[in-house]
Amino acid sequence: MIEIITAILLLLGGAFAMIAGLGVLRLPDVLTRMHASTKAGTLGSSLILIGAAVTFGDFQVTIRVVAIIIFLMFTAPIGAHMIGRSAMLLKDKLDADNMKVPPK
Repeated sequence: MIEIITAILLLLGGAFAMIAGLGVLRLPDVLTRMHASTKAGTLGSSLILIGAAVTFGDFQVTIRVVAIIIFLMFTAPIGAHMIGRSAMLLKDKLDADNMKVPPK
C-alpha cells in the first residue's frame, strides 16, 4: 500500500514540476512565468518530498522533509517577489492581452 501512495505522490509531483517547466517555457511574460514556476514548482517539489518521507517512514527523514517544505514555502514567494520587482523596475515588456501595461 505504501508503494502505491508513494507512486501517486511522485507522479503528481513530477506532473506539477513538468507543468512548471512548461509554464516557464510557454508563458508570454516575466510575471506569468514567475507565477507558474513558483506555484507549480513548489507544489511539485513538496509532493516529491512527501513521497520520499512516506517511502522511508523514518521520523528523522520526515522532520527533514517538513523543514525543507517550510523553507520552500518561505523562500519561493520572496524570490518571486524580487523577480517581479526587478522586472517592473527594468520596465520589462508585459503581455498587453493578459494584463494592463503600467504607465510609463
